[in-house]
Amino acid sequence: MRTPKILAAGVALLLSGVVVHAAEEAEFLKNSRQLIFEGIRSGEGYFRSDGKFLVFQSERDASNPFYQIYALDLLSGDTRRVSPGIGKTTCAFFQPGFERVLFSSTHEDPQAQAKQKTELEFRASGKTRRYAWDYDPEYEIYSANVDGSEVKRLTRSVGYDAEASFSPDGSLIVFSSTRAAYPLEKLSAEDRARFEKDPAYFADIYVMKADGSDVRRLTESPGYDGGPFFSPDGARVLWRRFDAAGMNADIYTMKMDGGDVRRLTDFKCMSWAPYFHPSQKYIIFTANKLGFDNFELFVVDAEGSRDPVRVTYTPGFDGLPVFSPDGRRLSWTTNRGGDGKSQVHIADWNDAAVLRALDQSPLRTKAAPGFTGEIRAGDLQSHVEWLAAPEREGRRTGTSGAKASADWISEYAKSNGMEPLEKAFAQEFEFPAGVALKPEHNALAVLTAGKEQVFKLEKDFRPLPFSDSGTAEAEVVFAGYGLSVPEAKEALRYNSYDGLEVKDKVVLLLRYVPEGVDAPRRAQLNRYAGLRYKAMLARERGAKAVLVVSGPASSQPGELLGLSSDNTLAGSGIVAHSVSLNVAEALLAGTGKSIKEIQAELDQENPHAPGGFVLPGVKVRLEAGVEHRRGTDRNIVAVIPPGPDSLGEWVLAGAHYDHLGKGAESNSLARSGEEGGVHHGADDNASGTALLMEVGAALALERKTHPERFKRGVILGFWSGEEIGLIGSAAFVEKPPVDLSKIVAYLNFDMVGRLRENKLSLQGIASSKSWKKLIEKRNVVAGFNLALQDDPYLPTDTTSFYPRRIPVLSFFTGSHEDYHRPSDTPEKLDYEGLERITRFAAAMIQDLAAAPERPDFARVEKTAQQESGSRETLRAYIGSIPDYATEVKGVKLSGVRAGSPAEKGGLQGGDVIVEFGKQKVANIYDYTYALDAVKIGQAVDVVVERKGVATRLSVTPEARK
Repeated sequence: MRTPKILAAGVALLLSGVVVHAAEEAEFLKNSRQLIFEGIRSGEGYFRSDGKFLVFQSERDASNPFYQIYALDLLSGDTRRVSPGIGKTTCAFFQPGFERVLFSSTHEDPQAQAKQKTELEFRASGKTRRYAWDYDPEYEIYSANVDGSEVKRLTRSVGYDAEASFSPDGSLIVFSSTRAAYPLEKLSAEDRARFEKDPAYFADIYVMKADGSDVRRLTESPGYDGGPFFSPDGARVLWRRFDAAGMNADIYTMKMDGGDVRRLTDFKCMSWAPYFHPSQKYIIFTANKLGFDNFELFVVDAEGSRDPVRVTYTPGFDGLPVFSPDGRRLSWTTNRGGDGKSQVHIADWNDAAVLRALDQSPLRTKAAPGFTGEIRAGDLQSHVEWLAAPEREGRRTGTSGAKASADWISEYAKSNGMEPLEKAFAQEFEFPAGVALKPEHNALAVLTAGKEQVFKLEKDFRPLPFSDSGTAEAEVVFAGYGLSVPEAKEALRYNSYDGLEVKDKVVLLLRYVPEGVDAPRRAQLNRYAGLRYKAMLARERGAKAVLVVSGPASSQPGELLGLSSDNTLAGSGIVAHSVSLNVAEALLAGTGKSIKEIQAELDQENPHAPGGFVLPGVKVRLEAGVEHRRGTDRNIVAVIPPGPDSLGEWVLAGAHYDHLGKGAESNSLARSGEEGGVHHGADDNASGTALLMEVGAALALERKTHPERFKRGVILGFWSGEEIGLIGSAAFVEKPPVDLSKIVAYLNFDMVGRLRENKLSLQGIASSKSWKKLIEKRNVVAGFNLALQDDPYLPTDTTSFYPRRIPVLSFFTGSHEDYHRPSDTPEKLDYEGLERITRFAAAMIQDLAAAPERPDFARVEKTAQQESGSRETLRAYIGSIPDYATEVKGVKLSGVRAGSPAEKGGLQGGDVIVEFGKQKVANIYDYTYALDAVKIGQAVDVVVERKGVATRLSVTPEARK
């Protein structure tokens, strides 16, 4: 008889293996023993908060083949049933501080006993099936006293409601449910087929109060989210998530609002059943890393920064581990008993040995070496608090606050192992510091028939801020709106200079574009309506000077333009004045028509109306005297030099350290009562500056210990002048200290201090096909909920580098109500989130420095909408503040400016604009294009999505100052 001998040999081999494995397991487990013997199988043993009871599930009732819930008195050994005894039950848990037990059950299912009978008959037939969990939609969550009395139903929703546990204070319950899949009729055909095959795919994590009220959904990702538990401090939820295929799972944690999702494992297997040690220093879980049918216990540190450490070494199933409240014992389910059935076991736990093992475990293979000990939330906070302190007075470019910040950053770089790229860390640049009048050198007179009419400065005329200083005397030519628009597929040609000779003349022209054209035509013309552009057209045609008037049908009729700088150092190459309607009427007096009549003909694009004409018998004598003031400020440029195997290339990372000062002559959004206050700029952009400082220090340390990892050097650019027009980064590009073709990528960090719902935006993805692979690799550890945005044309310093064929990537946590206000202060930042982003950034920069190949450059053409809508041509103002971090169809608003047309019209933060006027809005460029097309003072219908509901509002645009 051979069979018994073979069986005996197998048993002997198994027993000898248990002895060997027991010796290996003894490092962490002592006195391991089987706790539950009665019944076919048992599992999921959870301790009461005082450690005196264990609640578990067991198949031990001959009349019911399914699990029921039992409570074991660990002092007396007495066991009592808690659940009603009918139907299926699972997943019990004690309510801390109470005698009540939480569990899921189908005992109210009208078919419960019929299902029991069917299962009993199947088992009696001798047939077998592979064990699989049952996601019966009749499962509801209940609580009962430990003796089984006072059963209370807590959920009433179609779908599997189970895997529930209490918060440490007993006030909340977290659980898994498939309720969102019901009714099944709402599912697509594809999802319905998926449900029939794997209903668990639709399971998500929910939280509710202990009485079953106030249910909130925490996850909505594809794949099975289940097995949730609270962290010992009650601040986070621990759970496991299966991938969409249902084969692999990993361990995650998240905050109680579902945000700040962190992935702790990347084991490439089925990792599940996680449970925190009471110290909250590490997590124990189950994984089949060593074979599909071999589940072992592992521990991983609470941050998931190191490789998991193996706990058990016995072939078969070891799973569902649970610590006792004092952390000294471990309960788990295993089939290591002689009959091969799963039963609850218990052992003493060696916490000290586990901590030593975790400390010695290598950093995860996908974690960047060298950063864990150097980048700290506390250091980042200290940097932000220094930069955003009142003493820095808002760090406006060119001020003492900006100078002090530059000196401080330089000293930090020097003290933390960074080197200057050239002789010093500072790279000086000039910036436009304003425009001032020279009253004695400004004049305007109209000469007709020997008479001279002199006009007054500031009342009738004022030099345009880009005017050259100089004089002119010449005849006058009226050039309509002064436009030259080429014919294109979507636009008819428009040229104010057709048949008009303006050489050596003074040109009078109207501001803006024809007022009577329809919205699409207005948007087309607006692209060419900038005053600098109009002045250039006149200059290129030989004109001596330009006079600009806002016509009576335009917004701000006759109003003189202000002298505020357009943040450009270059002049226009021509003398230019803004003039009043009185001046225009004096010039046009000899034509027999008023400026109002002439503008009315032009506003309809009347083909029979002359676009321009010489003004007979009229000359102008004028002088313009303006002082274009220049200031000097500094970028701070530090480097981590390449290692011995240098490729001669560089990775560039940058952040601007300047801000708005006290808001004067800037893009301040200060509300009533806040004007003149220090704009601290904690998020914008002390956060990005602090990040770059810490990255630099960490990389310098890494370069010192592992120079072979730096095939490329790293340049760290701390820019000034960003808030007044990206001037500092542009200066770096104009006078680059290294060959720009040797810069393989530019990473930008602007407003990275307010991580919300674990969402981090990475912008400029389309600038290189390499970005997604690199991002995917590093985010496995970082665990951010990433919003990837393609557009490389961004309102930040990336704009200086992308046109030079440098791939760009910008990090951004989103706009907020404190943006460009004095209320952007340090205490509002999430420093733990900033630490995580800093580690993520450091790892990516390290990868770029070490990679043998440089990222490719991908060219993205600007659309017509992207080309349009500069502030110079955009005259309509409604006061909306777009949220550039949100990837939605439409334009989401982070807020509206106080007292603005947007606020008056009922727009509010969180609204998503999907239609403006007659223009559908899919993105920020559609929105800007639509703003181009509206008329000042004329109400516009605006459709927004507010909390999923379309809402129609009316907004009346005002003229932009």
